[in-house]
Amino acid sequence: MTVKTVQLPRSLVTAIGLPTDSSDDALKKLVVLVGNLGGFFFSLVLMLIYVLNHLIVPAVFASIYLGLIALAYVYYLRTKHLNITAFLFSFLLFVLLVIEHVALGGFVASGVVFIWVAACALMAITAGQSRLAATWMILFLVTTSIFTLFEPQIAASGPVVSAELSRLLFAMNFGFGLTYMVGASFYFMYLLELARERADELLLNILPAPIARRLKEDPGIIADSFVEVTVLFADIVDFTRLCSGANPVDVVSLLNSVFSDFDDLAERYGLEKIKTIGDAYMVAGGLPEPRVDHCAAVAAFAFDMLQAASRHTAWNNEPIRLRVGMNTGPVVAGVIGRHKFIYDLWGDAVNTASRMESNGLVNVVQVTQSVRDQLGDKYEFEARGPIYVKGKGEMVTYLMRVP
Repeated sequence: MTVKTVQLPRSLVTAIGLPTDSSDDALKKLVVLVGNLGGFFFSLVLMLIYVLNHLIVPAVFASIYLGLIALAYVYYLRTKHLNITAFLFSFLLFVLLVIEHVALGGFVASGVVFIWVAACALMAITAGQSRLAATWMILFLVTTSIFTLFEPQIAASGPVVSAELSRLLFAMNFGFGLTYMVGASFYFMYLLELARERADELLLNILPAPIARRLKEDPGIIADSFVEVTVLFADIVDFTRLCSGANPVDVVSLLNSVFSDFDDLAERYGLEKIKTIGDAYMVAGGLPEPRVDHCAAVAAFAFDMLQAASRHTAWNNEPIRLRVGMNTGPVVAGVIGRHKFIYDLWGDAVNTASRMESNGLVNVVQVTQSVRDQLGDKYEFEARGPIYVKGKGEMVTYLMRVP
């Protein structure tokens, strides 16, 4: 099941909410206001029935209730304070139901009108007042117990209500009451599904889609071996020096701007962003779903990445420059951690790709022999080396350029 977020017209949001309200906030307010409005008109119908059947006391209190509810709406439209308004709605309804129950002569004669206390709890839940909702339910149970205990005395002191009228009131109370509760249930189902979809979206921002699906279906250990994957590391040159004395907001803003461009490129080429570490960016091609053109896709991404970085400057107007390294080889990939988990890669191919970056040159893509073998004559390669690479010893590497 897919739920589309309800987008209310801006004019409606402005009318019922505050300028700072989100669409979700406005929807919550609308549900409370409209739901109570339905109860308002239902109470109006009951008042007319009371009048037609000469039940003056219940009719008078119903009219007072309707007047106070109208004032509560006026208060809301002036203040837009949902919590206070929802409490007023619930409190006035509870008081009315206690009075009507006694004035009509108990459960049978009133058509079990007291069942409407459930609406008090539902309004509180809808308004996000869970503790208040629990209070209403406790009051409902306590008051119902008291009414049950004194039912004979209440029935004896009440007016004479015909069996036909009692059945009519019962049918109306339960019919409309169930309709109100079912309608509220649909709203709660909408919120639940919307929360689930937003949680899924958040998970997809952390993990690749196939991995997220597997983790949801079987929350165990996820680990896969890949025979051939291309891994790229990029690092902003002299970033530590650039950060010296800089405003922290400027630092984060710059990284966010640059890395967001890289994210867009990764999505365009169908690559998997693995992580960022400080000012370093790591991306891979060929996982979690294998593809034959992983190396070509990462290479194209690398040169577009250099172009994207050149469009940015630091707060002191220095250009943003990168070191970029690539390698192709087997890796192990999996999800680690129970909290703040991450999809990560391990293996010699990953370490070597990192060394290609750290031993690279400014604004040049340095690659290994395996990358050159994969790409053939699609790019120009300038042999560099042999150079010493930590953990690998002497290696011949290549500087890759667009022909």
